Amino acid sequence: MNALVSLVVLVPMLGAALTLVLGRRARPQRIVAALSLVAVLGIGIALLLIVDDSGPLVVEVGNWQAPFGIVLIADRLSALMVVVSAVVLLAVLVFSIGQGLADGDDETPVSIYYPTYLILTTGVMVAFVAGDLFNLYVGFEILLVASYVLITLGGTESRIRAGVTYVIVSLLSSLLFLAAIGMVYGALGTVNLAQVAQRVQDLPVDVQILLHVMLLVAFGIKAAVFPLSFWLPDSYPSAPAPVTAAFAGLLTKIGVYAIIRVETVIFPSPELNPALMVLALLTMVVGALGAVAQADIKRILSFTLVSHIGFMILGVALGTVAGTAAAIFYIVHHIVVQTTLFLAAGLVEREAGSTSITRIGGLLASAPLVALLFFIPALNLGGIPPFSGFIGKLGLFQATAVQGDALAYTLIGAGAFVSLLTLYALVRVWNLAFWRPADDVEGDESRLLREVEEAPLSTSTIAVSKTTPRLMTISTAGMVAVGLALTVFAGPLYAVSDRAAENLDGPEPYIRLLFPDFEEGVAE
Repeated sequence: MNALVSLVVLVPMLGAALTLVLGRRARPQRIVAALSLVAVLGIGIALLLIVDDSGPLVVEVGNWQAPFGIVLIADRLSALMVVVSAVVLLAVLVFSIGQGLADGDDETPVSIYYPTYLILTTGVMVAFVAGDLFNLYVGFEILLVASYVLITLGGTESRIRAGVTYVIVSLLSSLLFLAAIGMVYGALGTVNLAQVAQRVQDLPVDVQILLHVMLLVAFGIKAAVFPLSFWLPDSYPSAPAPVTAAFAGLLTKIGVYAIIRVETVIFPSPELNPALMVLALLTMVVGALGAVAQADIKRILSFTLVSHIGFMILGVALGTVAGTAAAIFYIVHHIVVQTTLFLAAGLVEREAGSTSITRIGGLLASAPLVALLFFIPALNLGGIPPFSGFIGKLGLFQATAVQGDALAYTLIGAGAFVSLLTLYALVRVWNLAFWRPADDVEGDESRLLREVEEAPLSTSTIAVSKTTPRLMTISTAGMVAVGLALTVFAGPLYAVSDRAAENLDGPEPYIRLLFPDFEEGVAE
């Protein structure tokens, strides 16, 4: 069974190598990429079932015993993240295949896209199962190198500009993380998470705080926590639709995942929890205020992405099992729903020729299915009962209320206010882009497309090229169905999240995975 932990990394890596060998043969590349992700999803589901039933799995690569060798660990949290990531990556791949078949892969050249996409998948999986700080860093770098390529596909000026910003910020984050790893190794003589957790309490308090802050800053940039979130709204919307959807759903959550590991395994002490709660508050509010000020669907969704990172950080900052469980549930919910909304935005762009809500309208009449595929996840993200967004926020608010102080109640009030702002921003999109008649919009892009469709045969090829491929719609509809499934099966999912949080209640359970004879308070 332990081999499953290695396979979630090896399968996409081998798939990437095979698609690279296939070169420009698009059809075989698509088949290999799709089969690789289907296999990763199957392995992830098997891994989650085994881990949830029998406990975490540990792989010591090359039979080098910890802490000297590379250790891969799959507990409930990492297995759950593997499953939801595989679902999202597979759905986005199907969406991109549909787009590529319709457009001749002009937006996403297959000779580059599919190998890079599978390399991105490899980096994501490495980050989730890494048992030491250095290989967590390696996972980040693998996915970031792939993301540099994906975010600039097409080579337009806006994409190159956004890509430069993304690269600079990511490099800064990586340098901070690498410096923190060096300092941890210099102070403790190891980067293995379990052994770091054993030894770190013996360091002077000021050194502990310095290491803690450096790791939080590095991961905070990756997670887009305010004020380190300035790069995201300009970087994501400029990329191709499927790339934006994958990035929005996954990349920031990997940063949040790393923060969970830091806060529960290495530094479970509560000294910095109030500061994290304040950052969560600012992230929620600033992101939501930014969303209501935008006029482009992708930028609105990018700011709501930042805002809802604040909810996840709030759960982690509480430092309780209930808070961590609510944060884990909310991460799963948000990965699915945010990806779905960006895929729906891609359909809107396909139908209307733009995502600016000041330039489009009438989509409810011209594309009712697209309207439905946007409407359902929008309600979910806004936290409308009985959707999973409401369940996740309710769990977070209940866990926060237990704190019983002024900051806790301020955060609950801010969370409710942010939910209303999120709903307002998405209802505004609905009213202008979908409900408003197209004739009321000056220079309406969707009306121009319809005029082309009604034009003589000599110009009809333009309209044909802009029809929405069935695979794109099926992929988005599938993700909507997954989002609804999170609501229907919220009870079992929350139970898994709760059990995962119990495993994260202090560093001892994690340490004993590698060092069964560990005695609390005794460093090795």
